[in-house]
Amino acid sequence: MLRIAIDAKGGDFGPSPIVEGTIQALYACKKSFHAILVGEESELKPLVPDNLLKNISFVQANECVNMEESASGAIKKRDSSIYKAIELVKEKKADAVVSAGHSGATMGLATLKIGRIEGIIRPAIATLMPTLNSSHTLVLDVGANVDCKSEHLFQFAIMGEAYAKEVLKIKHPKLGLLSNGEEPSKGNETTKEAFKKIKRLDSFVGNVEGNNIFDGSVDVVICDGFVGNIVLKTSEGVAESITKIIKHNIQRSAVAITGAVLMRKVFKILKKQVDYAEYGGAPLLGIDGCAIVSHGKSNAKAIKNAIFQAIAFSNSTINSQIQNQIAHYKEG
Repeated sequence: MLRIAIDAKGGDFGPSPIVEGTIQALYACKKSFHAILVGEESELKPLVPDNLLKNISFVQANECVNMEESASGAIKKRDSSIYKAIELVKEKKADAVVSAGHSGATMGLATLKIGRIEGIIRPAIATLMPTLNSSHTLVLDVGANVDCKSEHLFQFAIMGEAYAKEVLKIKHPKLGLLSNGEEPSKGNETTKEAFKKIKRLDSFVGNVEGNNIFDGSVDVVICDGFVGNIVLKTSEGVAESITKIIKHNIQRSAVAITGAVLMRKVFKILKKQVDYAEYGGAPLLGIDGCAIVSHGKSNAKAIKNAIFQAIAFSNSTINSQIQNQIAHYKEG
């Protein structure tokens, strides 16, 4: 049975939504995994129904890593919930870790403690973005690596392709390199050099632009963490702004209110597609294990879906596939 370590102190809203999300995941999965809640047991245990206590264990952690702290400082906080949760994976007492806490601390500790897959230079965070055809595009890196070399982008491509095949179950994924134009000559020196390396992959379709992330034309988009994080935060801001604009204008018109009632199903679908809670979290690809990095504002639904991601990842062969591909192209 899979064992999922869950950082129960890391989220912005305390342990309640994290425990509730864990409970929802256990019920949805018919108790097919074991949850390890890491935090203050006296706080956590009263939130768990008696009938689930055999499916949940507790690891005491008295500290958490605050958002204003540096990621490097987190390494010294050995009694923090994220440190202890990742330590469980390192010691093979858990198969995966889920955290809605300090993302830098999660990435740094996971890389340091769990270690990287052999041959991987830098792990990357991958996230799913909504598309026009109700599917999704995997984008990486979205924040782990601000400064990248072409070799890093090439490895991100290998990891993204493997995730699309092994976890998302896309048999023949289409992979693009984010640039300022589709032509091979477009981009900066790093992306031009990366283009030459990535074109060795059969899944590579060439350069793509920002709009291609959302139009469903590709399954995986590769970029450095600086650009990727801006893309992620901008898209979240646009989605939130559009929702507020629609609500504001509906409230100003009786005709619009009537139309909104008729379009209620469409608005519900739109909300679902742009809601980060639907995806739960972002996997840290390239580490020799499984770590899911969730939004600090994660509600119970987001935690539940992050646990689903951890289960899907852990049940796949993605890490061995990444290692094999890295070795293959290194030899080539």
